[in-house]
This record gives sequence, C-alpha cells and structure tokens, in this order.
Amino acid sequence: MIELECVSKSFDGGHSHAVREVSFRVEEGETLVLLGASGCGKTTTLKLINRLIEPSSGTLRVDGRDITQQDLLTLRRSIGYVFQDIGLFPHLTIRENAGMVLRLAGWPPVRRSQRVDELLALVDLPPSEYARRFPWQLSGGQQQRVGIARALAADPGYLLMDEPFGALDAVTREQLQTELLRIKRELKKTIVFVTHDLFEAVRLGDRVAVMNGGRIEQIGRAQELIESPATEFVADLFGHATQQAQRLLAGGAA
Repeated sequence: MIELECVSKSFDGGHSHAVREVSFRVEEGETLVLLGASGCGKTTTLKLINRLIEPSSGTLRVDGRDITQQDLLTLRRSIGYVFQDIGLFPHLTIRENAGMVLRLAGWPPVRRSQRVDELLALVDLPPSEYARRFPWQLSGGQQQRVGIARALAADPGYLLMDEPFGALDAVTREQLQTELLRIKRELKKTIVFVTHDLFEAVRLGDRVAVMNGGRIEQIGRAQELIESPATEFVADLFGHATQQAQRLLAGGAA
C-alpha cells in the first residue's frame, strides 16, 4: 500500500508549491491514475513516491513505513518506474536493457537471462526474435514494452508509470493500454499511473485522482467523477470530454 498524507513540495523555499497538501492511499493491487494538464503536479507527485524528489513536508509511506526511514536503494528496488521517454541504452541489446536492473542487483548471468526471457514473453516480445536486437531496430511501442519489462525485472510490488504512452500514436497507445490491463490481471501489481488523457485515465484506472494547480480536486471511480463532480473544475473536465465524444459520434453518423 502507498500512502501520502498532506504532502507538499516547493522548489523555491515555500514561495510556491508544485504539490500542495496531497493525500491519498493506493490499495494493494489497485491502479490509481493521476490525471491533469502539464504543470499540475502529477509527475512531481509520482517522483516523490520513490524519492526521486524529496518532499518539503508531509508523510509518504510504502508498506506502512515512512519512506524517509527506508534505505533508498531498497525502496527503489521495490518500485518499478516506467518513463515516457523510455530511456533505453542505444548501444545495448534488448536483453541487456531489460536485464540492467538485475545486473546492478548482482544476479548471475544465467538466472538473469532466464528472467529476461520471461519478461520479454510477458510483454509480447518473443526473446528468440527480439532479445539480440538493439533499440533502434524496434518501433516506439516495442521500445516501451521493453521499458515495462525492465521496470518489472526484479518483481517489484509497485509500478510507477509517468505518461508511458503519451508519445505514441493512437493505435499503438490503445494496444499498450490493453497489454497493461492484461499484465495487471496476471501480476496483480499496485500501480500509480500519470496521464493527461482523460480517456486513458478512465480506461486504466480503478480510481482517478484529478489534479489541478498542485492539488487534488477529487478522487474516485470514473463514474463517480462523471455523475457527482466535487468541483467546477472536475465538472468542466468531464463535461468537455462528453461533449467532444458526442460531437465525434454525431460527425460519424453524418
């Protein structure tokens, strides 16, 4: 379980806050989506969870323990992280990229190779076909699958995903969303997922936390946010999306 209690982050000594008094709890096996526009604080919130950024105030707990009291390396090994820009090493093979975390953790080569084969198969990249390739030989969607495999390498209990599909085309993005839902069913990971795409948030999230100006406007299941928005901002956000969908449907009917 991941818990944030009145967490704030300022980069200028408290004059302004990227994140202000954010509180939420992510239950075991749940996917919580942080939804909002650029600059709303969602990525900063994500980075606070594994101490890529240190909080200015408040308390964060993972497995019931304050993260500031945990060994940093141990904490980060318990939390997989998937970046939007993927961050694969261009001079390393797919096998080497996917197994980098295991190499750093000291896994012996044979065991590491077996684990990478399992991971590549999990993300639908058969190792016999893809393990010896280099990142430049893969499509953007395939590279992101490698990023997911790398994040899952050490079998972490938690997965943080920072707009991992945001730079992909619509068709590839939908395919990877489907794959993520399948992987979640199989592995039952606890996930915090960042996106600016409302439709992606609704599809992937067990709950959605709408962020604006460093604060959480509302957290709930998608149906709750649509039917009972707590603020004008949430009402406008979902109302605009509904109108957009209706216009698209009307255009298709015409």
